[in-house]
Amino acid sequence: MSDQTTYQIYSPASVVGSFNNALIIPQTLSLIYLKGRYTAGQGKSYAGYYYDLFYSESDTTSISVKLSGILRSKLVNGEVYILKGFIEKSVRNSSIDLRFAAEEIVQQEERQFSEEDLKRYDLIQAKLEKGSRDLETFIREKKLRNEPIKIANIYGHSAIVQHDFNEGLNISSGEFEITDFTCNITSATSIIQKLQELKPLQFDIIALVRGGGDRQSFDVFSDVDLANEFINLESITITALGHTVDESLLDKLADRRFHVPHDYGDGLHKIIEKLREEKSNSRAVLIEEVKKDVTKQFEEQVKTLTTQLGNKNREFTKLQDDSAKQIKDLTENTQKQLKAQSDEMAKYKTDIADLHAKNLKSAIQSETATLNARIESVSKENVRLQEELSKKKSSMLFYVVLLVIGIIIGFILTKL
Repeated sequence: MSDQTTYQIYSPASVVGSFNNALIIPQTLSLIYLKGRYTAGQGKSYAGYYYDLFYSESDTTSISVKLSGILRSKLVNGEVYILKGFIEKSVRNSSIDLRFAAEEIVQQEERQFSEEDLKRYDLIQAKLEKGSRDLETFIREKKLRNEPIKIANIYGHSAIVQHDFNEGLNISSGEFEITDFTCNITSATSIIQKLQELKPLQFDIIALVRGGGDRQSFDVFSDVDLANEFINLESITITALGHTVDESLLDKLADRRFHVPHDYGDGLHKIIEKLREEKSNSRAVLIEEVKKDVTKQFEEQVKTLTTQLGNKNREFTKLQDDSAKQIKDLTENTQKQLKAQSDEMAKYKTDIADLHAKNLKSAIQSETATLNARIESVSKENVRLQEELSKKKSSMLFYVVLLVIGIIIGFILTKL
């Protein structure tokens, strides 16, 4: 049998622990002096200590500073100090964090920067507070929503690096709506004017693209006015200025920096390729997730509709109860009104009957009195007429007697 080869096997924890134990340097064993610009943190105390930042005077490199409350109260935000203390280190997952534990404020340094340097520093601080938008996340979200991605690339008037960009972008060029613009790429004023022209056009991404050049020509990309215009763009900002060593102010303020135009195009291509690969490998997972989401949404909708239906049923039941009560009240009121009207009508009829009886009695009495008066008048007239008739009868009898006597006399006379 051949000898079996043996290997030393480490766990992730043992690897990190080994390096942590190996990182022993003189600065961690003795007090040192730290010089930098103090920047206050969130102001929260942890076990009696505050954790703020110290920045290098010449760039944005920083280190966490552990301060007691008394020591922290003596520091002014933005000022340069020399602190005395020692280096602490701690292991967090697979990284080792360093921080400076301050023991004493040695002195406060006078400002050694120009007004332009301070403005650049303020712009960097503003960008840190504003935060950077992640290019890959933005493109991913746009593609998942099937929305177009509008990109504006700004080149110099005589630039030929568009070919490098397109070569890096490769077959992914159809995934973007890219428009090229040109200006005097060495003039801050010209670039500012071009950025102002692009603002209302609502591009998703605005990139400054340049192929390289002498070191002095890159000073324009650290111009404070240009940087101020650049940081206030709503679009995602990208720099691909063709220099790999120096970092301009715009590189620090951009949401994403590429060293050369080819890397810029290749970076966009890799994002698209990664998204395609993820879509291909996780189609079933996405379908399952969609099913879960749809099922969840359906269940939530059913639950919502059930709740709404229950509420409507309760409202309908309450409405029925209210309607029944209203109908009952209305019926009772109607019956009361009808009874009151009936009583009033009966009383009215009684009053009419009484009035009619009174009026009839009065009329009869009046008519009776009239008739009595007429009867009395007629009676008197009858008496008068009877008296006259009696008188006339007497006179006629007298005349008849005379006539008879005359006839007799005449008859006698005729006989003689």
